[in-house]
Amino acid sequence: MKSIDIDEADLRLLDLLQTDAARSNQALAELAHLSPPTSLRRIKRLRETGLIEREVALLSPDRLAAHTGHGLTALVEITLERQGSEHLELFENRVVADTAVQQCYRVSPGPDFVLVVHTVDMPAYLALAQRLFTSEANVRNVKAFFSVKRAKFDPRLPLPLARTQ
Repeated sequence: MKSIDIDEADLRLLDLLQTDAARSNQALAELAHLSPPTSLRRIKRLRETGLIEREVALLSPDRLAAHTGHGLTALVEITLERQGSEHLELFENRVVADTAVQQCYRVSPGPDFVLVVHTVDMPAYLALAQRLFTSEANVRNVKAFFSVKRAKFDPRLPLPLARTQ
């Protein structure tokens, strides 16, 4: 993999984008202590080099509840019976294809995977568990934790500022 040169200004921009990627270039430049053209050029380079993989929207489950049902977010630990690379890849491909799976991480030590899943309600979670975990003979253990609050991206909290030098 080719080495990517980044400096403190790039790190400030990355921090700012991680807290709010919807900020205007003008606002990003001001907060990162850069000129707007420099900010734009640097962000374009960070995207082209792959440091910024993707920009996504964080949805508010509480506000969507009126349209989609209350919603249930679960953090799910999965341990496979067999951990050969082909088994890990097969399971990973299976779960990432499901729209209820928001994030999928291979982890070590402990379980083999940690998933973030979002379903409309508990019956929908049970259907997901049946579809992805219990019908799969290679799953040895499933441990689910159900979210009662998402604190990190609480819109009532102020956005953190970028790194300072």
